[in-house]
Amino acid sequence: MRSAHRPVVRVGGGDVAAQLVNRRTRTAVATGAIALVAGAATAAAVGIGDSGPAERTAGDLPPQTAQVTRQTLQDSVEVIGDLGYGVADTAPGWIGGVVTRVPATGAVISRGQAVYRVDDRPVVLLYGTVAAYRAVGPGTVGKDVRQLETNLKALGYQGFDVDDRYSASTAAAVRRWQRALGLTQTGRVELGQVLYAAGPIRIDTVTAGVNQPTGGGQPVLTYTGIGRTITVRLEVTEQRLARVGVPVSVRMPDGTQTPGRVDRVATVVDQPTTGDAAPTTMIEVVVSLRDASAARGVEAAVVTVGFTAAEHANVLTVPIAALVALAEGGYGVEVVDGSATRYLPVRPGLFAHGRVEVTGDGLTAGMTVGMPG
Repeated sequence: MRSAHRPVVRVGGGDVAAQLVNRRTRTAVATGAIALVAGAATAAAVGIGDSGPAERTAGDLPPQTAQVTRQTLQDSVEVIGDLGYGVADTAPGWIGGVVTRVPATGAVISRGQAVYRVDDRPVVLLYGTVAAYRAVGPGTVGKDVRQLETNLKALGYQGFDVDDRYSASTAAAVRRWQRALGLTQTGRVELGQVLYAAGPIRIDTVTAGVNQPTGGGQPVLTYTGIGRTITVRLEVTEQRLARVGVPVSVRMPDGTQTPGRVDRVATVVDQPTTGDAAPTTMIEVVVSLRDASAARGVEAAVVTVGFTAAEHANVLTVPIAALVALAEGGYGVEVVDGSATRYLPVRPGLFAHGRVEVTGDGLTAGMTVGMPG
């Protein structure tokens, strides 16, 4: 016999459930799915009568049933990513002349070493976040001066204060540095004499070969950092997954799992190759490996990155298809007890992997609930 007669409509059956579970060919249902369910349920409940069937025989029981389970539910997504050295930056040539030496692709260059040579004069790598944008000499003031002095100090040169002012003492240290490099000892650092990068660099490609002219800012080579990173692109609707600092899991090509971390998040717009298509906005995520040795011996590879936006532990869950919309509002599940059924109001929570977190008075793990055929 049916108790607590309520006009209801099944929420999770048919196309609605399929759309929720199979929204993409990835492994998750977004937390935003609850809004889709709510909208679909409300529309379907309109116009349903005020009373349901008075009785239900065994033959009229739900065609399928499922169990209420207690588990940890995760809103997670697995996305394909590219393991490599990250996005390459360009080293422009500002010193006019002829390229006389270039590094090999894959070469690693550290602070104080020559990146390439023009007219047999070295263009030197120094560390810093401010790009070289001007010549500096006595009287120059700015963050780039402090950056230069910090590097001179790290290379062992003394006799000056590390500050924002290019003093006579700074010029004297620069002349000693220039003498060691075989450069004319001017005490000034001309634009193009140094290349600033955040740390050691790895040569990605060489665009200007030996015997070719350079100057005027034309590209000479491209470079990356030496750390291994993974680049992933997410749809804008999945932006909730991409937060700097959150942990991720990475499945390597050999199937092993290794932890990672989101380092950078940026919005990028892909311009169409044809005039008819609209630009596509994506979320580009850069992930670092916590254990660099996990990528040892792998120059480049396709990996799988697992993001988790939310995790609710020790919660009661039912299949999404078990949710019903109650005509008086809200949601419920049809509890099956032998040959009788009753509708129990529930509050939906997290949606993930075809199941939904539910809470409600009288709801317990192991209960049997009705499902559509």
